[in-house]
Amino acid sequence: MASVSSSITTALGVGSGIDTKALVTSLVAATRDPKQSVITNRQSLNSSRISALASASSSLDTFANALNSLLAGTGYSGTPASNDPSIATVGLLPGGVPQGLPAQLEVRQLASARTLASTPVAGATAASAVGQGEMTLTVGGQSATINITAANNSYSGLAAAINASGLGVTASVITDTQGTRLVMKGATGAANDFSLTSVSGPDLAQFAWDGADSATMASMATPKDAIISLDGVEQHYASNTIDTAIAHLRIDLNKAAPGTLVTLASTEPTTTMRDLMVEFVDAYNTLMKGLNTASSSGADVSTSGVLNGEAAIRDMKRQLSQMTSSALSSSGTYRTLSDIGVATNRDGTLKLDTEKLDKAIAANPAAITQMLNPAVASASNPGLAGLMDATRDRIQLKDGALAQARNKYEALAKTLSEQLEKLDTQMTNYEAQLTTVYSKMETRLTALKATQSYLEQQIEIWNNSGK
Repeated sequence: MASVSSSITTALGVGSGIDTKALVTSLVAATRDPKQSVITNRQSLNSSRISALASASSSLDTFANALNSLLAGTGYSGTPASNDPSIATVGLLPGGVPQGLPAQLEVRQLASARTLASTPVAGATAASAVGQGEMTLTVGGQSATINITAANNSYSGLAAAINASGLGVTASVITDTQGTRLVMKGATGAANDFSLTSVSGPDLAQFAWDGADSATMASMATPKDAIISLDGVEQHYASNTIDTAIAHLRIDLNKAAPGTLVTLASTEPTTTMRDLMVEFVDAYNTLMKGLNTASSSGADVSTSGVLNGEAAIRDMKRQLSQMTSSALSSSGTYRTLSDIGVATNRDGTLKLDTEKLDKAIAANPAAITQMLNPAVASASNPGLAGLMDATRDRIQLKDGALAQARNKYEALAKTLSEQLEKLDTQMTNYEAQLTTVYSKMETRLTALKATQSYLEQQIEIWNNSGK
């Protein structure tokens, strides 16, 4: 159903000859457009500022995360290696760089598993019956019932039931020239020893083993822990794959060699500290140039950056510029980036004096490496990645300048939306008001026209009657 105002508006223009509907529309537009343009222009600028702040914060995160990832890689720390892979091999585990290398490893004993084998039965096959009844499989204090019925009364059925117990014991059926036998193997480690006892069914008793060999079931291997000595400290493990002896390092034991020391170390880094500084300065300058562009001042608004004059960006640039003079080491000749050739240009970007850097690396390469990428970071020796993280954290504080600026522009965005809604309401009311005014005017003009027409008719009658 059409509204009253629209009905009136539709009716306008009848009688007076004036297009009052178009007149109302023009008057409303003349009032609305300048105000609406001011608000929408402010909205556009404000949205650009919010986007630019988010981009600055995101670029800072990208820079810091990339630096952390770069320094955590093997390019700057080397790849772990063993000098005797026949005894032990090593591999890198995710999450970090192994610390404490090189280390001396002695493999005194490999981990082994309990292996049981039944006596071969000549002429039997995997499908041959073994007898019905129940047996109990026990591993490390946990037990499971092995139930053999008419449906699974066979060597293969017994093996399948053992495998399905979920206790980590693997059973298989072997048939060779000696006959068919059941072979069972547990997990490595002394704690994973197991037994298989007969509960019911006399025929199944031939597969029972509870620590003592019989004529029908015998142990072929004893479960043992792996025993290693790492830098003189004896350690025991249930597996021959060890991933907790040295953080982020997997050690695979291949054979026991008591008395033989294996050196676990890292290969030489494929990337140098010089390469690191070149990449760091390039990435830093990309970030700073982006901030400079966003906050640049031009001859007018159209040529200025969207964040021109924004205090949060000035604060961000200030904190970044302090990185060159911040201490990366508490002692020694080289403590800061400026000590190894990093300086700041007038626009806030960095420049690297590679000659000074090369001299510093040549004079004390270990000190430069420890300063930029310490084996163990600390408050007094955070390393380049630690310094970058600390700078980022300060810039992105919840109550910091960057967060306050973001909150300010988000609040303004809400205010501008409310102003636009208010303007819409005002203009709707204004249009209704004009419609009412011109509708009344139209009514009066129509009445006047009717009166005029009546008078003209009377005058014409009077003139004709006098002839």
